[in-house]
Amino acid sequence: MAAKDETPGAVPVTADLVLRAYAAGFFPMAESRLDPEVVWVDPKKRGVLPLDGFHVPRRLARTVRQDRFRVTVDQDFAGILKACASVEAGRADTWINEQIVRVYSELHERGYAHSVEAWAEGELAGGLYGVALGGAFFGESMFSFQRDASKVALVHLAARLKAGGFTLLDTQFFTEHLGQFGTIEIPRADYRARLAPAIETSADFFALPKEASGAAALAALKVA
Repeated sequence: MAAKDETPGAVPVTADLVLRAYAAGFFPMAESRLDPEVVWVDPKKRGVLPLDGFHVPRRLARTVRQDRFRVTVDQDFAGILKACASVEAGRADTWINEQIVRVYSELHERGYAHSVEAWAEGELAGGLYGVALGGAFFGESMFSFQRDASKVALVHLAARLKAGGFTLLDTQFFTEHLGQFGTIEIPRADYRARLAPAIETSADFFALPKEASGAAALAALKVA
């Protein structure tokens, strides 16, 4: 991964430090999964996915509605983290090192980090994880072992955030993959102007059941 407005992680990374960093507009990454160090990233341009403008492509909506994948929340955070950190999903490397695994596991135990799992025949087919802080959700990583699995997980995440009163879904960077759902790129100053009130907002990550149907997710997003 190319460096992007990074500051070397000179102090030990802790769960509390990560929460403070999110509130200030930073997030941690490693240069590779084998690099023991972490850098703090503060992009000049930030990717955000407006929940009021979340777009579900028609074919994907059919897949979601048919419940082709069973979707759960926080059922296998360790499995999601391991899959996101692996190179099994066709990636040459990842930015999730041992420090990241340790800290986000603790954040999950403390109720800040959450996973969304997409299952097929009892096996993880895809999913994602991130951190909830007030009414902001910071998406960290996603993976797919089967076509559309991570996309379905993302739809369910957006529905859960929308239903729970969240006001900010931070995707960190803009990619074409995320662009199909309505992700936009905004300047750092605009991001921080959205961040400050979002983290002060009261929101409920469990406004939807931990295992919601595709129909319920689409209804929360007002997708016909």
